[in-house]
Amino acid sequence: MLVAPLAPARTTVTRTAYWARLLPHLAVLACVTRIPSFVRPLWNPDEGFLAVQARLLAQGGQLYETVVDRKPPLLPWLYQAAFALCGSGSLTPLRVLAVLAQLLTAVLLASLARRRWGDRAGRTAGVLYLLVSVGLHPEDAQAATFEVFMLPWTAAALWCADRGRWGAAGAAVAAAFLTKQTGGAVLLPVAWLLHQRGGGRAGLPRLAAGFAAPVLGAALVTDPAGFLFWTVTGSAAYASVTGSELHVLGRALANTAILAAASAGLLPPVVRALRTARAAMAELWLWLWLAASAGAVALGCHFFGHYYLQLIPPLALLATAALHALPEDRRPTAVLASACACALFIGWGLLAPRPELAHAERLASALAHRTAPADRVLVWGIHPETYWLAGRTPATRYLTAGLLTNYSGGRDGPRVGEKYAVAGAWPVFRRELAAHAPALVVDDSRGKPYAPGRLPTLRRLLAADYAEVGRVDGAVLYARVPAGQRARLSPGPYADRPPRPPAPSP
Repeated sequence: MLVAPLAPARTTVTRTAYWARLLPHLAVLACVTRIPSFVRPLWNPDEGFLAVQARLLAQGGQLYETVVDRKPPLLPWLYQAAFALCGSGSLTPLRVLAVLAQLLTAVLLASLARRRWGDRAGRTAGVLYLLVSVGLHPEDAQAATFEVFMLPWTAAALWCADRGRWGAAGAAVAAAFLTKQTGGAVLLPVAWLLHQRGGGRAGLPRLAAGFAAPVLGAALVTDPAGFLFWTVTGSAAYASVTGSELHVLGRALANTAILAAASAGLLPPVVRALRTARAAMAELWLWLWLAASAGAVALGCHFFGHYYLQLIPPLALLATAALHALPEDRRPTAVLASACACALFIGWGLLAPRPELAHAERLASALAHRTAPADRVLVWGIHPETYWLAGRTPATRYLTAGLLTNYSGGRDGPRVGEKYAVAGAWPVFRRELAAHAPALVVDDSRGKPYAPGRLPTLRRLLAADYAEVGRVDGAVLYARVPAGQRARLSPGPYADRPPRPPAPSP
């Protein structure tokens, strides 16, 4: 009579002891793998974009109105909150939060694996995920950007679905979507688990409500029309790769090869499991998760390296499931191979040069020297971090030339120009420059297809009101000329100059 009541207590003690042993190891591993992230003030333009957005929001800006990007609101808000608490001069608080996000993802994956395949599988899943999580170019793997903060929500969605908590699963899918749109791909394996458990009648309404409530709330808090446009309907031109097919294909193959090298310990057991139809069907939800994540990576046809981070959680769980079915001696081999690859990627992160960051820092120094803190400036380029590094306010809501020309790192020129801009962007841009004329314009195009010489509106603005005052690493600085001096001004840099042809791709 006394034994039965003690079973739950023993289970609780066992569970507590398991996590008390595992969590410190995972925490140390998460910190070690993210060490390179702390050695650079910035890793990529996405971090710079988010930092500038956060400052503008703190100054009273409104998301999707005075501050715009093709992204949902959750991460800009997180940056804003971190800046409010710790100051906006450093991204170190976001680096710490990124470590915690990676640790949380590993813990959720470990919990999923333990529930399905036992204690050892839980340890394996958590360790494998963290080892492979840095297996991309350092600027993709070490940056505190969208995918890193999206992954805990995707893992949480599957964790909740595995336990039949459909409302919470829907909310986690919504949070993943509100961090980055492609996070919504996790809805496919969640829906499969719902179907597999026969909970459609009761679970489907809870899943739908859990998803809809946060998304509708975010739309209402920002601006419903703006939210819909900037997160869903306004990216059709950006998703096209017309004329840049080989450029994009090369990036896709390169990043796939990099992740495959980082996953050298995971892929053999996964491929072996794939050969066995019975094993594959037993974990169909994981294959659906991987397939949905692969579709998310391919969506938009840009194949940037950080997109591939979405593949790592399902890969880690698939490898864990496969290793569970293989002889015990295969597990140390997989972990050792992953650890060796991880060490190489950490070394790459510590030693990798960042020439674009050095350029942005020099440009920001020149910009800060030539302007006052209250001056508005325009940096015409794709490196918004210059605003943040210089401590200057942008003259427009469009922080990069990409939104006004459709240029991005994903294409090399054919569909770049004013007519390919986000719908309605140029009239807004002209109004904002008229209302907040920049004291300094920085042409940071450096021969790229979005150079001002190819853009009539910007070409006329520079020719009429600005004069060249300096150059920094190929970037050209133009100062606004006082109205009384314009009549004596010699023809500007773009006066009567026809648009230049696009520069050849390097």
